[in-house]
Parts: sequence; structure tokens; C-alpha cells
Amino acid sequence: MRIELVTIIVPEYDQAISFFVDVLGFELVEDSPSLTNDGRPKRWVVVRPPEGGTGVLLAQADGERQVEALGDQVAGRVGFFLRVGDFDDAYERMRAAGVQFVTSPRAEPYGNVVVFLDVAGNRWDLLGPSQKQGD
Repeated sequence: MRIELVTIIVPEYDQAISFFVDVLGFELVEDSPSLTNDGRPKRWVVVRPPEGGTGVLLAQADGERQVEALGDQVAGRVGFFLRVGDFDDAYERMRAAGVQFVTSPRAEPYGNVVVFLDVAGNRWDLLGPSQKQGD
């Protein structure tokens, strides 16, 4: 058993694809025309980290309730966690791409961490391995 997808409500498909693919380095797995439950056109857009794992369904906000949830899908908490092999490289690459970080990088027992905002304003942890003493 595994979790196949999680949904993130985004303001606009193409902007979200650009953020996840060009900035975070995810792969675009699918971008297909689809329909809402009441028959209106939408897209089925899935991105996934390059090494696999759970995919992210990018769902364009549809209606007032979803627009209000943009950036607050987990009530202001960090709700998503991106683990990378080279923390410093990922952090610098994301900073150069204009990603908004809301904390400074810090070392924790579980590794290096910094909080950033995605294209919709949701909080993510960028996580990397701990630096060894003396490195």
C-alpha cells in the first residue's frame, strides 16, 4: 500500500507547473484535459519528484471556497516535506530562482531544514542530511 497522490490547490495550472518543474525539479507526469464533476473543462496535472514517490495533483482553484484555501491548506502549518540529497545546493538553487523562504536554514537532529512557500503560499520544509561535525 502507498499514497499515490496528494492534491495542492493552486491559483493557475501553468504557473504551478513552472514552479514545481522548473524551480523544484519535479517531473511533469501528466497534463491531460479532464472535466469537473458537473462537466466543466479542467486539467489533470500530476508532478512527481524525479526519484518517484508520491505525486502531487495540481488542482486549479475552482470556486470561492477553494480560492479562499489557497496557501492555507493545512491551516498555516508546514504540510509538505521535500527531502533532498544536497541541502546546500537545493537551497541556493531555489533562492536564485526566487523561492520565498520564511525561516533561515537550521540544523535539527533529523537534518538540515528551512521553510519555504510554494506557488500557492503553502509552507514546505526543505530537508537535507545533517552536516557532520567539522564539515
